[in-house]
Formats: sequence, structure tokens, C-alpha cells
Amino acid sequence: MSTLHYNIAIIGAGAAGLHLALAMYNDPYFRDHRILILEKSAKDQNDRTWCFWEKGEGLWDDLIQHSWPQGDFFYKDNTVPLALTPYRYKMLRSIDFYEFAKKKILSGSMFHWVEEDVQSVTNETPIQINGLKTVYTADIVFDSRIPNEFMQTKDSYTRLLQHFKGWVIRTNYDAFDTDRFTIMDFRLGWPETTSFTYVLPLNKREALVEFTLFTSSLLQKNDYEQVLQNYIRKYLKIQEFEIVEQEQGVIPMSDFPFEKYSNGNHIHIGTGGGWVKPSTGYSFKNCERNSRKLIENLKLKRPLNVGLHKRKFRIYDTLFLDILYRQNEFGPELFNTMYTKISVQTIFAFLDDQTNFKQDLFILSRFPRKPFLISIFKKITQRWNRS
Repeated sequence: MSTLHYNIAIIGAGAAGLHLALAMYNDPYFRDHRILILEKSAKDQNDRTWCFWEKGEGLWDDLIQHSWPQGDFFYKDNTVPLALTPYRYKMLRSIDFYEFAKKKILSGSMFHWVEEDVQSVTNETPIQINGLKTVYTADIVFDSRIPNEFMQTKDSYTRLLQHFKGWVIRTNYDAFDTDRFTIMDFRLGWPETTSFTYVLPLNKREALVEFTLFTSSLLQKNDYEQVLQNYIRKYLKIQEFEIVEQEQGVIPMSDFPFEKYSNGNHIHIGTGGGWVKPSTGYSFKNCERNSRKLIENLKLKRPLNVGLHKRKFRIYDTLFLDILYRQNEFGPELFNTMYTKISVQTIFAFLDDQTNFKQDLFILSRFPRKPFLISIFKKITQRWNRS
């Protein structure tokens, strides 16, 4: 095997890896660097959809497929209209982001993109990256692979899965309001679970309809499709439609300390670095924010992981996940409480880790206390036993 050396290597060209590469592309500091991107796939498929909320204009407005100023939340007989101003809820197809990022990155002379499945990383000096055909070395490695330790089952960390199946459907008549989307609809779910459907109208005749669950196990393929069929017919009142595109995926939701498995100049990013919001599965804006922070830390010669995680919000996520794990059927009621008693602007700020302690207390006071007290006691006990 041959060995090639780089200043920086990025393993994985998903949202995190590409955000980081684009941030380096746009910063003159990296003009004289040799930067390696290792990705096992061609990234030429629309394999997922990213959604996020944002105030005003954003970096990706030229790429987003659609955005909405208003939304709705549904639970049993309760409907909560959501006026999002000053936010908009935005939708971005992964293929559009991949194509934009690849075009930019490949135009930069400092980047070298290799289609390679990384087998292992050895924390030596320099760091060694073992591919199937080639061995690479780098001074700094940003690694989007999930640490092997996460796969262990004999620990006290909570593990749930956000799993989903979505269809882009097309009708032969105007069926959708393009100014409104459905953020969560719990009226038709899988029994005794936290499961919901969301609807993102793309134009008057097309929409992404996606069934999502926060549970510890997956469903059979036909189960997702049956719920989608039933929801479209019962709640969207659409009897005939064409399925234009499909997407399906699984996102880990966990309080596992991914960040602890970063070591010196070998930093885990993306899902493998704990960049996915544990309680919701949102990640795209976290990738943007954390990439900026990594660049700042690198240029100021600070420890690279500094400032990527806010401890108090991780605690809130841990408690929420524990409740969903112990009482999964209670999730719809928790989300109903949230959207009924708290403004959507406050919810978005909280989920962006942007609220102060006074706001946090207000938010937490809206929820029933008993489930959270049980989770606090359980987590304190588990931490005591680990120490």
C-alpha cells in the first residue's frame, strides 16, 4: 500500500463533512493546506431531506426547495396554528447540497476527493487512516463515522431511533397550501409509540408526506407504507396520487457522549460527534454552527472540541430521551404540551440551544413534573454507579 500525507482529512461527505469542507474553502487561512476528503459513495443520489428553521435570509436560500412562514400541529382534536415570524421553516434536498458542495470543493486546488471506504484510524503522529487500497496520514482528522463504542449495549446510556419513510406525492388537482406545512400530526400513529406524520407542500400539487417514529425498534417496510396510505386518504383527503420520490432512513437519538471519543487531533463530527440534536434528530444547522466553531478553534490553536456542546442543553435532552424511552406512548402528550403552552419562537430558540436559564425554567415549568423527576433520579443513580 502507498501512503499519502495531508494537513487535514475529512472522513465522510455528508452534511457535517461538507459543511466543514465548505467553511475551509471559503477561508483564506486554508489556501496553502492539503485537504483530503474520503467518502465511500459518489454522493449523486437524493438520499435524504434536511429541514431547519431560520430567521431571515440564510446561506442556503439559493438551494432550498421550499420554505414556509406558517405551520400546524395536530394531536387528537387539538389543532395549533403556528405563525413562525421571524422564522421560516426551510427544506433542502440532499442532492442539491451535495452537487453545490462538490462543485465548490473540487474547484479548490487544496482539496483531494477520494471515493474510499475507511477501515480504521490509528491515533499516531501523524494520524494514520487505513482505506481498502491506500494508507493516508494527516495532521488533523475530522471523522464522521460513529465510534464503535456506541454499538455496545451493556451501558446505561439511552438509545432510541428516529426512523422514517417518506413519499413525495403528486395529485392531478390543487390539493396543498404552499404557505403552510404540518410540523407534527399525531392523529394517526403506531400504537403505544411516539409517532407522527409531517407534510411539506412543495407546490399546489406536490408534497413530501413522511411518517416518523421515535422508538427503540424499527417497523416492517409495509407498516410505514400502510400508515402513509391511510394518512393521505383520511387526513389529506386525497384518494388518487402518484408517488414521485421516496426516502427512508434511521437516525440514532441518544445521550451517549460521542464527544468523549474525540482524541486530540482526531475529532468526531456529525452524528458520530454528537451533532444530531438528541431529542429531535435535527442536525443541519448544528453542522453549520459547529463547522464554524471548529474553524475558529483551529485558527486560534485551541483544543478543537471546545465550545461544540452546551452542557445544560445536553442534560435537557437526556431527560427528554429517558422519558420517551421509559414511556414511549407518553411522547405525543409531551409534544402537545410543548406546542400548546409554549410559543413556537421560544421552542425554536430552545431547540437551537439559544435560551437563557430564565427561559429554560419557564419552558420546563409547562411540562408535568413527575416524569422529569423520575428521569432526574434515574440518571443521577446511573452516573453514581458509573463513577
